Amino acid sequence: MGADLYGLLVESVQDYAIFALDPKGYILTWNIGAARLKGYTADEIIGRHFSIFYPPEDIARGKTEWELEVAAREGRFEDEGWRVRKDGTLFWANVIITALRRGEGQLVGFAKVTRDLTERKASEERAVRDASRLAAAEAAGRTKSEFLATMSHELRTPLNAIGGYAELIEMGVAGPISEEQRSYVTRIRSSQQHLLAIINDLLNYSRSEAGQLAYDIGNVSLHDVVEHALPMMLPQATTKGVSITHGPCTPVVNALADEQKVEQIVLNLLSNAVKFTPRGGSVIVSCQIDDDQSAITVSDTGPGIPPDKKEAIFEPFVQLGRSLTTQLQGTGLGLAISRDLARAMHGDLSVGDTPGGGATFTLTLPRAETTAEHEANE
Repeated sequence: MGADLYGLLVESVQDYAIFALDPKGYILTWNIGAARLKGYTADEIIGRHFSIFYPPEDIARGKTEWELEVAAREGRFEDEGWRVRKDGTLFWANVIITALRRGEGQLVGFAKVTRDLTERKASEERAVRDASRLAAAEAAGRTKSEFLATMSHELRTPLNAIGGYAELIEMGVAGPISEEQRSYVTRIRSSQQHLLAIINDLLNYSRSEAGQLAYDIGNVSLHDVVEHALPMMLPQATTKGVSITHGPCTPVVNALADEQKVEQIVLNLLSNAVKFTPRGGSVIVSCQIDDDQSAITVSDTGPGIPPDKKEAIFEPFVQLGRSLTTQLQGTGLGLAISRDLARAMHGDLSVGDTPGGGATFTLTLPRAETTAEHEANE
């Protein structure tokens, strides 16, 4: 009864190919799992040599004979490799061959168990390909960042020299100059400063990408940041005919951040707002506290941001309004750098719509305790 039950068990297993070989490797038994996996019926395969399941190159190098030799010598052989179905298709198999001996040690054959691991193999190969692609992308990113950093440094040196010599000429160090010549020198300096600003953007972006920026995190008054940034933007706003005003922002709005990085972000947001706001429009900057976050908002009355572009504008080198006929100054890196800086300080930078038209950019940062709060908690 026990032998019958064991035979029934082996014959009924469908997920594994289980069959017996004689000492020379000819097939003696065949279960349902073997028929499903390899495609042969018992009548088609019993009596044939098990090498029929191996690719021609394995047969040519004597792999089947070697497997039986190892199993007979050591009692067991295990392997993974390609095997062949009846229809000629390949599958990746785990194979275990066990030597079968009588009590006195006489070899009477082999038990062979085969499992289909094709899906696991494909999954592992996909993981390897994904890892390779990721490594290649990271290497390309590092190369790009290193290239940008190198080129930025190389370009800044001659640009600084151009600016320095232009300033000396403008000061009359090499002799008096006419008003027409002075206007030319002014244009040279303006172009030099514009190019230098672009190079600085590239350098900041490459440093941010490479994780080389250092952050001095401390208690920062957002009110003071706004107070310091606004006067620097007034000349640009006045020239453009755009009003720039200080909205609600009490001195108690503090954040845990790097003050210089926060100011850099705010100046970029203000510069963009003035750039994209038409003459006669307005820009308002304010700050507020929301639970555990402090925030600065910059709102303008410009054309706003299309819904499908509200994430794209934070990608590097993306700038709305740029076309073959309309070239806006800048690299399209400002917002990408600003968001990277914000997130590195555990904050974020997002954009929404200004009521009545326009865009509102919001810089959020972790809130810091004010002096009064700190004393109250002690």
